[in-house]
Amino acid sequence: MKKLIYILSMLLIFTSCEDVIDVDVPEGEPRLVVDASFEFYLDETPVDVEGGIKLTLSAPFFDETLPTVSNATVFVTNLSDNSIVNFEETAEPGLYLPENGIIIIPDFATQYELTVIYENETYKATTELFPTVPIDNIEQGDGTLFDGDETEIIISFTDDGARDDFYLFDFDFNLLEVSEDRFYQGEAFNFSYFYEDMVAGRDITIKILGIDKQYFNYASLLIEQSDQDGGGPFQTPPALLRGNVINTTNPDNYALGYFNLSEANRFEFTIQE
Repeated sequence: MKKLIYILSMLLIFTSCEDVIDVDVPEGEPRLVVDASFEFYLDETPVDVEGGIKLTLSAPFFDETLPTVSNATVFVTNLSDNSIVNFEETAEPGLYLPENGIIIIPDFATQYELTVIYENETYKATTELFPTVPIDNIEQGDGTLFDGDETEIIISFTDDGARDDFYLFDFDFNLLEVSEDRFYQGEAFNFSYFYEDMVAGRDITIKILGIDKQYFNYASLLIEQSDQDGGGPFQTPPALLRGNVINTTNPDNYALGYFNLSEANRFEFTIQE
């Protein structure tokens, strides 16, 4: 009994003493962050294009905003014919779009090279347009997970059996997931997605984007680190993840981020109350 009283007394001492501890988080030199992602809706007339090139600098972990990058030279080169599309900064700092609003629809199986010149250093990334498939159907289910108040939607699509596919799903509200067709090659497939927050009565847009294996791995890690808290996964993550952007002038001063071109399809849906 005395031993029990002694233990309880020690617990009271430990729990009643609360000191504020300042954590000194190491800060490295700012690095260029390149978010260059484009979605091409080839099944729509006219073809719609979404995306742009956002240039920022990395910042300490607890900073809520990222410094934007202006006065950079940005262009994309079609490596099959060396034609170039120049980009210019818009009224939104750090956001670069094609000059004069010129939109070039890329060809499949063709390499495209992004070049960013910033502070006398040249950064490059190469990719191609990756195909996707349409969303066959979306319906609302009545399943739940843990809390019992989640909203289930069921997405159906048919994989193309002629190739190995990797997909990025955008469920609106900055909610993303990735999938690969290893277990449903060439088959009709459906899966459930659960919204944790109240979305009853909301109009949502579900997208399916074609990506490659490298971007699949990159996006998987970013989504895991972002914890899908609504802040958007494609911001500076807790750990520095290298993408496909290479500093050809000074490799040690590497950049963060990714250059990606995706064929995309979308499906409009209203969540019933």
